[in-house]
Amino acid sequence: MLVVGAANSGAEIALEVSATHRTWLSGRHPGSEPTRPGSRMDRLLTPPFWFFLSRVASVTNPMGRRMRPQMIKATLPLGRVKPKDLETAGVVRLPRTISARHGRPVMEDGRVVEVPNVVWCTGYRSTFDLVHLDVFDQEGQPVHDRGATGVPGLYFIGLFFLSTLASSLVGGVGRDAEYIARQITRPHTRSTIRRPLFGRSQAAATSASGISSTST
Repeated sequence: MLVVGAANSGAEIALEVSATHRTWLSGRHPGSEPTRPGSRMDRLLTPPFWFFLSRVASVTNPMGRRMRPQMIKATLPLGRVKPKDLETAGVVRLPRTISARHGRPVMEDGRVVEVPNVVWCTGYRSTFDLVHLDVFDQEGQPVHDRGATGVPGLYFIGLFFLSTLASSLVGGVGRDAEYIARQITRPHTRSTIRRPLFGRSQAAATSASGISSTST
């Protein structure tokens, strides 16, 4: 079995299926977190690391604002599964899969892998096709201030680095939710909508003032 995509999902699936199948893992190694979840060192480092995620890596300070453009395009490092785990389990590492030849995957180095099954774990990107409003920048990202857009009634929450690096995590989404809740309960006039922190919309959404939907 070939697992394409070597970040967290791909690594975990490859490790699991290697117990019963000969397994190859294709993709660039994204790096690993320095500790193993649940270890003594992990317990010691989690509080300061969480403080960094939720307070330092934040749009409320210059460091966080500089980090954000790079982080939203980055691949997160491996957490639960380490490269040593894959090696011990006999998972064979391969470079990126770039094409197919006669139905077989072709690697970046030209190798053709004969496998009966391919599992795709190539990540994801947010898509906002259902939102037909001019609230996106030229890269398709929402223009917002901590999730509040320039269109009354339209909000985003749960996005990666919405306001901090913890925004998409269970422990971090609460602060964003509280902020959005306050915005929802405020009287919505154009004079009360703050200037978006992220992106510049292509045009003013002058025809959308009556929208009252929420995007998650």
